[in-house]
Amino acid sequence: MLLLRRCRSLTRFGPLNTQRNPVGPAVASCAVRLWSSGSSEEQRSYRHAHRPRWRHALAGLLAGTGAVLAYGLHHHQAEQSDSTSLQTIEKISTPPIFTQEEVNSHRSLEDGVWVTYKGGVYDITEFVAMHPGGEKILLAAGGALEPFWALYAVHNQEHVLEILSEYKVGELSAEDQKKQQTVKSSDPYSSDPVRHPALRINSLKPFNAEPPPEILSDSYITPSAIFFKRNHLPVPQVDPDSYQLRVEGLSEGVLTLSLKDLKTKFKKHTITATLQCAGNRRSEMNKVKQVKGLNWGIAAISNATWSGARLRDVLMDAGYYPDVSQWARHVQFEGLDKDVTGTTYGASIPLNKAISEDGDVLLAYEMNGEDLPADHGYPVRVIVPGTVGARNVKWLGKIIVSAEESHSHWQQNDYKGFSPGTDWDTVDFKSAPAIQELPIQSAITMPADGAVVDRSDEEVTVKGYAWSGGGREVVRVDVSVDGGKTWQVAQLRSSEKEQAPAPSPPPGQAWAWKLWEVTAPLPQEAQELEIVCKAVDNSYNMQPDTVSPIWNLRGVLSNAWHRVKVKVRED
Repeated sequence: MLLLRRCRSLTRFGPLNTQRNPVGPAVASCAVRLWSSGSSEEQRSYRHAHRPRWRHALAGLLAGTGAVLAYGLHHHQAEQSDSTSLQTIEKISTPPIFTQEEVNSHRSLEDGVWVTYKGGVYDITEFVAMHPGGEKILLAAGGALEPFWALYAVHNQEHVLEILSEYKVGELSAEDQKKQQTVKSSDPYSSDPVRHPALRINSLKPFNAEPPPEILSDSYITPSAIFFKRNHLPVPQVDPDSYQLRVEGLSEGVLTLSLKDLKTKFKKHTITATLQCAGNRRSEMNKVKQVKGLNWGIAAISNATWSGARLRDVLMDAGYYPDVSQWARHVQFEGLDKDVTGTTYGASIPLNKAISEDGDVLLAYEMNGEDLPADHGYPVRVIVPGTVGARNVKWLGKIIVSAEESHSHWQQNDYKGFSPGTDWDTVDFKSAPAIQELPIQSAITMPADGAVVDRSDEEVTVKGYAWSGGGREVVRVDVSVDGGKTWQVAQLRSSEKEQAPAPSPPPGQAWAWKLWEVTAPLPQEAQELEIVCKAVDNSYNMQPDTVSPIWNLRGVLSNAWHRVKVKVRED
């Protein structure tokens, strides 16, 4: 028989009762527990031995908040007097065993918030409730803690692991630990890499996912683990030692380069560039009329630093000379990812972009200062800054200088825009050019649609991103909290430093997004806010105000004013 224990004194916005329960058998305050009555004495002893003493510290631990962590350390010093007596109990206690299903059932304040770490099960309910960044901590609820700690450096300290140990409630079953390592060899996706659990999945096979908007704008450089994932086929397993890149179509015949050749024969260049999927914000078009494609939200866009050899330098080494442009018009790319028929992913870009000294096209082998992750094209991918993500071919296997575009399905029969009046009965993909440069874009990452703000706060802070294709620089973002009646200009940020405006890049080389923020007063007596943003680039391109006029059957190029609605809660 299962016994349900629940703390009634804690609510999401209510005060936290931090008084200790002097009775050893009690479970942690403010949590929901499912305990097996068959081994209650062991569970009670174990829980008592591991009862929380670092309440404020763990909140700082999970959210990377140093001040909260420091307070917790000070708070702990005052409680060390009772630790000696607990050590004896701890030695003799036996941890209860939980299944992954049981852990998964604790994903909210109402049901308790549990996480796992290296086979242990931990209850962090009260910290989610007390911490202002609780929504982000909840991203780990019911799952493993390790991927989230990878985003913060604070966990790489011995005393932090000791902090976590104070909240251990049991162990994950051996069977479930083994399941995490089990894959089906017959599945072509079985060798795909492990992904960060915070990602919001749009499809599993092939894997396509985006980060939660509220963490997308936390960092100017998007951590590789939460950079949006767009795969068309299974992730190939590529041996870096035997990897070879073929360059064809030029006077030197076929040039074959190893990974070592790319790293040693050509100068290494580094750029910061934003990649955006053509279908970013497709979900807004679906609200107008259903389209075909993955239902991307606003986060199929991310920003990273990329390092590698310039494509221009490699083409020169392969025999490119100015007269080539008299017959060649395109540079085609083929990936090493294949479908069951052996067909590879392919795309192409204009030759003039590929050979331009200012085009900054890279054969990248590093992302954010490290080897490319498997999901992002290891060992080599193309980075075509300012151009739609579909042309930034991953797991690059071949480059072909040609008079023709790539014949790939994804170049010829996808990633093209059409009139709102075109349907699947009348569409002619040959009539439209392949998307290359993307239009001006911006979106609100915080607050989320449907969020609640308190009237007593008197103001609301709005955050987001803005970017334009083709190297055009975003010069302004306008934000309205009353549906577009009045506007404020947001503060732009183009580096990791909050208050240090970076100089403008050379004209035509603004490859990276800008993050923006504005704090606006709450309109008097408004019960609901319609927050709107729109961006302007240095060519004075602006976003359309509504989705309907730009709707298209594939749901690409969605860049209307972004809108979220927020409730105002009265005191």
